[in-house]
This record gives sequence, structure tokens and C-alpha cells, in this order.
Amino acid sequence: MNSQSHEAHTQVLPAVEIETAANPTHAVIWMHGLGADGHDFEPVVDAFDLAALPPTRFIFPHAPMRPVTINAGYVMRAWYDIVTLDFSQRREDPAGVRESAAHAAALVARENARGIADGNIVLAGFSQGGAIALHAGLRHPRRLAGVLALSTYLPLADTLADEAHPANRDVPIFMAHGRGDGVIPFDFAERSCARLRATGYPVSWHAYEAEHSLVLEEVRDIEAWLRTVLRD
Repeated sequence: MNSQSHEAHTQVLPAVEIETAANPTHAVIWMHGLGADGHDFEPVVDAFDLAALPPTRFIFPHAPMRPVTINAGYVMRAWYDIVTLDFSQRREDPAGVRESAAHAAALVARENARGIADGNIVLAGFSQGGAIALHAGLRHPRRLAGVLALSTYLPLADTLADEAHPANRDVPIFMAHGRGDGVIPFDFAERSCARLRATGYPVSWHAYEAEHSLVLEEVRDIEAWLRTVLRD
């Protein structure tokens, strides 16, 4: 991660933590969407067949509070500022994206300190959180177990070629999107997937009859993918 040098100086964000068994050997760091918080995806853990997963710590961090331009500068939990609703322009604030990537790196480093190796960690997220999972995961300097990117897109896409780390050039990526998503258009997300695949990333793409949300079929597919990437 370009944020590697910042890891030691970046505060570890407060987070909701759920351990599926004692002494977890794996971790999923799952970042919420704009205006939500770490509690947003807590219920998804209960929807998984936990007996099919290794002992796993699910970490749901709370994004920092910041003003969001498209919401008239209203201060809310956000991983980065969104400066325009126009998808033909860069929407995301680069400094905010990089700051949140450093937060993701700090969360990974804390799991390392608690005995969980990078190769047993999935970076995950929904919407803005998924954008950070993609940005941070593909730049991370040690191989991760996978990147889970839901209802999202590839941020700062024009910088990836120069910043991608070889350690994660073959990291499994699960991307999912609702065909009726009114927040991030389906075809915009599809283009992000195509761009990643054209660069050689092994993206598993999933489309659902859904809006900007998760549906049960998607939860089942995520669970099956986690069983694969979190294997010892």
C-alpha cells in the first residue's frame, strides 16, 4: 500500500468486532458505505453458515466523520469526499481515498499483531467501503486472501498501473452489483470490472436483481467465496 509508511502513524479506527470462534485464525475487514457505520453489516455474519468457515474475526470499522460535497457539505461518516454526481468525471477526493487506505492498512497491521497473517485476511466493503477495499487491496505490499467489493467501482483508476503492488496481482476479487442500483450505475461498475480484468486481475463478477443493497442470493455467493479464499 502506498500507505505502508503511514501505518505506524495512522490511528486504528474504532470498529465492531465479531469472532465466530475462539482464537480466530482469519479476518475479514468490512467497510461500510457513505453515511452508515460499522453496525451496518453486522447482521450478515448471522446469515453465514459459520461452521463452514474457519475461526474468523469480522471487523466492521467506523469511517471518520467528514463533510461530503454532494450532500451540501453535511458532516457524516465517509471514507472520502464525493465532489460531483457526474460519473464522467472523477468523483472521489484523492486525499480522502489515500487517507482511508492508510486506515485499512492500519487495521491489517493490527490483525498481524494479533497473530493473523496477511494471507488470511480479506479486505471487504460496500459502496464507498468497497472502493477503499479495491484501492487498498491492490496496492497492499503483502498477499491478501482476497478483496470483496460490493456495489462499488474502482477509485483513482488512472493511478493503479503505477501503484499496484505485485504481491496482489493475482488476488481473488469478488465484485457484485445490483442491476437496479440508482446510486452507482450498473454499467459504471461493470466498466471497473472490465478494466481490472484487462489488466489481468482475476475478478469474479456477480450481477443481481437488486438496487443499492445486498440480497440473499448475494449473501450466499459471498459465503461460498469466503469458504474458498479463507481455506488454510
